[in-house]
Order: sequence, then structure tokens, then C-alpha cells
Amino acid sequence: MRKYLCGFLAIAGLAAILYGRMLSLKSAENAATKLVKSIADFSLKDTRGRDIALSSFKDKKAVVVVFLGTECPINNSYLPRLGELYKAYEPQGVQFLGINSNLQDGPQRVAEHARQNAIPFPVLKDRGSIVADLFGAQRTPEAFVLDNERAIRYHGRIDDQIGIGYKRSEPTRRDLAIALDEVLAGKLVSEPISSVAGCIIARAAVPKTDASMTFSRDVARILQKNCQECHRQGQIGPMALLTYDDACSWSESIREAVQERRMPPWFADSHYAKFSNNRSLSNQERETLLAWIDQGCARGEDKDLPPPREFVPGWTIGKPDLVFTIQEKDEFTVPAVGPKNGIEYQNFEVATNFTEDKWIERAEARPGAPSVVHHIIVFIVAPDHKFIPKQGNAPLLCGTAPGDMPFIGPSGGAKRIPAGAKLIFQMHYTANGTPTRDRSSVGIIFAKEPPRREVRTFPVLNTSIRIPPGADNYERESTLVFRWDNAHVLGFMPHMHLRGKDVKCEAISPDGKTETVLWVPHYNFNWQSTYRLETPIHMPKGGKIHFVAHFDNSAKNPNNPDPTKEVRWGDQTWEEMMIGWTDIAFDIKPPSNPGK
Repeated sequence: MRKYLCGFLAIAGLAAILYGRMLSLKSAENAATKLVKSIADFSLKDTRGRDIALSSFKDKKAVVVVFLGTECPINNSYLPRLGELYKAYEPQGVQFLGINSNLQDGPQRVAEHARQNAIPFPVLKDRGSIVADLFGAQRTPEAFVLDNERAIRYHGRIDDQIGIGYKRSEPTRRDLAIALDEVLAGKLVSEPISSVAGCIIARAAVPKTDASMTFSRDVARILQKNCQECHRQGQIGPMALLTYDDACSWSESIREAVQERRMPPWFADSHYAKFSNNRSLSNQERETLLAWIDQGCARGEDKDLPPPREFVPGWTIGKPDLVFTIQEKDEFTVPAVGPKNGIEYQNFEVATNFTEDKWIERAEARPGAPSVVHHIIVFIVAPDHKFIPKQGNAPLLCGTAPGDMPFIGPSGGAKRIPAGAKLIFQMHYTANGTPTRDRSSVGIIFAKEPPRREVRTFPVLNTSIRIPPGADNYERESTLVFRWDNAHVLGFMPHMHLRGKDVKCEAISPDGKTETVLWVPHYNFNWQSTYRLETPIHMPKGGKIHFVAHFDNSAKNPNNPDPTKEVRWGDQTWEEMMIGWTDIAFDIKPPSNPGK
């Protein structure tokens, strides 16, 4: 009986496996039937003005058509990968074609983008999105694989390494490469459709005749207040949102980001303290933007436009009074490929040559080569102080990281740079595939009158991080105990790395009364925000600032480099940190004899 039972179970197991494979094959066949069976011939102009037709490549075993843009961050992050795929598959008889269907990307911009990024295959301009409509393309970068009969066999992403809010160290599935291998081998593509992360292709909008919302009257002011600080040339926003044409071209991407509350980037829970730099949209502003897009993006009358905001190119703090730049002799070359353990932090010394103490009310670090500068911390080192880079044992002037970190002092508050001090630029570089030179800078604006309070930035940290493999809610705390009576808490900048999950900050009075003053339920490593309190918190001697942070080292975290390893404190991105940078102002006592 046992013999027959084992045989029966073996047969049943084999049947289950075969049935599973049959279902998988049937699923692939069903997915394949959803694809367009074939693509009619089309002809577009390339970046040299030549007519390129799909039928020009009759001798190719397959054609990869990738819809591209010039400003989409995910799109641009994938250009090196597309170059690698071209190099691997072109010798196998595969033709790659890039197609730009964006309304705002004219032929000159498309050509310049292709040149700057050394795109090795033809890039064609699709005026009016005619070919994008033919394929049903919606985003950049979106890939299609056509077989030798020009039927679509695969439609979707390039791989799963980069998406909205995450970037894996390596992809877990190389979808486009797998699809090409299967097509070239004459096989059915196992996963013929995959979801695409990227920017929505900008097609022409047609305003409704009864549109009640217009750009001039209703939308321009919202963009000025909440978006243009970042979305302008030279700033972190990947595209400008200064004009009607800008906003109209990106309207569908704006809709998606606003509906998902991804933009403007603001991660503090509004149920707790109020912050003076809160850039989030009110419900009314959100409804106005969405209604304007729903109604076809009406322009309105120019007379209703607000005066344009004035910006200093390259700076968010305004025009600096003085700019310090890393010396020419210290210009650093970031290699195309960094060492396995990351590029060690570099520290560059710049003399201020101040002959007297200087008070700084605003300061901003500016990367010389943003594509390779991960972050900058600028320290103030007094003449008689020995700076130890590993300890960062000097006052912080300002820094920059993915996000928002300039120092903007409160009214009457400033940071002090002593006479004869030097600035230390602590630089974290990351290789991007191209050798790149950097000389970063810091701009400062002097206080216009003697300050009433001196501002200092304290790193409230905990270095005893030991995150077990797979742990999805590892907790660490850090505390700053106040030894002063005249202290006022101005704001916070939480800092963690790729496993950072959430962070809370509490103000604890000497009698133990506790108040939550910051709650970030979804920490975003790709946008590290400074939170400036609308009303500073007076903190008496014996009070505390207390941070509680959680980390996700599990496979559920798409940013996690390796969920199988224990993670400890370290400088590199694949290691971890827990720092609650806290700005505190101290009352400056006036001289006993103001006349002296």
C-alpha cells in the first residue's frame, strides 16, 4: 500500500507541476493576445534630419522601440543600461530605435539630449505623438519588442531596478533582455507585459469651451508658491514649471504626482507641529490643479498672470554676498566606476581669510557636478581647532543632499564664522559611469545687523546600529539633553540611509511632559527635508529632544541593497545612519556697556 501511495503522490506531484506550467504558459498566451499583433510601417526624422522608416530594418531579427524623453529622471537613469543592451544585442541582429513623442521636446532638444548622453542608436522625433498612439505608448522609458514580422512580442519596462521612490542596487528581473532572448530563440515571451515607471508622454491638451479654471488666474500662483523653487533651471526639479507651456506639457505628470501626493515633496504629518517651509498643497490648491487639467489646461488672459517670481540662477537663498569654492588644485575626479565599498569621503579645506568674526544668516552648498555629488557637509573650523573628519567635530555651516538643506536663519538669528576660520567641505561622491570632475561651492549671505541669537546645528545621533537580516521594523533612539537655559529649537533634518522607514521627534520638558513635534511616517532617502518650525520651541535646562527611528532591512523594501546581511553604522549609502540634525538658537547677551 505504501508503495502504491508513494507512486500515486509522485504522479500527483508531477501532474501539479505540469498543470502549473500549463497555467503559466496559458497566462503568457493570454497576455500576449492583449498586445497589438503588428505595427504598420512609419517614417520619422532622426536627429540629423534624415527620414528613418521601420521598413528600413527588414533584415533585422527584432526591433526594440523605446519611447524616450529629455527631462524624465527615470528615463535618463536608464540611458546607460540601454547603451549596454544595444552593445549586447546589435551584433545578434537586433535594431534599437528611440522615439521622442513629447510635445515640449523639439528636434533640437532631442538631438542635444542624444548627443550629451551618447545614445548609440537612432532617436526619432514623433511630432503630434502619432507613433506613440500607434503603439499605445504612455510613458518614458517604455519599451516594445517587435519580432521579424514586426508584431509586438513584449511591452513594458526595461527592468525593475528603478521606479518611483526607489532604486535597487541591481535589478531582480531584466525584463527587456529576457524578452529579447526568448524572441531570438523563437520562444513565447514568458512575461510579455510589465508595468512601466516613468514620466507620462506629453500630448497636446484641448481646453474645454466651458473651462472655469485657467492657468493665468488660478494655476500660476500655486506653481509659484509650491513648485518653482525647485522646478526651474539649475535646481533639483527635473523640469521647469515657470510658464503656461511648461505646465501644459507636464500636466498629466502633474496630475499623477498630485493625486498620489508625491509632489510637492513634504513628508511631515500635518497633525503635529506647523512648519514655516511647508510646501505641501492645501486641499483647495490640489482640487484647483486637478480641475484645470480635467478641463483641458485652459490658458486664460495674460492680464491675470501674477508677476513672475525672481530667482537668482543656481541659488535658493538669493544672491550670495560671498562664494567659497574648492580650490583648483583640489579638483576631484570621480571615476567612472567606484570601488566596491564606495568612494571614501573627501575633505577639502578652504580658507575664509576673515580678519574678524562674521555672522551668516543664510548659507547654501552647491555641487559643482550634481550627477556625482551625493551630499556635502560644510564645517566651520576655528583657527585653534583640530578637525577630525571621522568625528565631524566642528560646527556645521550647511549641507546639501538629495532634497533640501540650505541654512536659512530665523529673524535675528545667524551662525558665526570666527576670524581666521577655515571651511571644510566633506564630500560624498558616487560614480555614475562617466569620469567627472568636481569643484563644489558654498554661498553665504551676511547678517545685515548684529544678531540677537546665535544658531548652532547639533547632530542628535545613535551610532550603535545593528540591524539584523530581514528585520522590517528595527528601532533606534537618540537624545539631546539641554545644558543651557537660553535655548530655542528652530527645526530638524532627519537623516538615514536606504533602510530608513520612519522617524519621530519629541520635545520633553524637565518635568517629563512629552510632545511630538515631528512625525515622518514615510521617510524618503531620495528627498531629505529640513523642517523649520513656524514657532521655535523654548527649551529650558534639563529638557530633551528625543528621536525615534525605524529601519526596514527586509526584502519588502525595494531600496534595500541586501536584506540577507546585518547592517551597521557607516558612511556609505549601503550602510546606515541615524542623525536628527537639530537647529538651536541661543540668546546673545548684550554687552554691559553698549557704548563700547
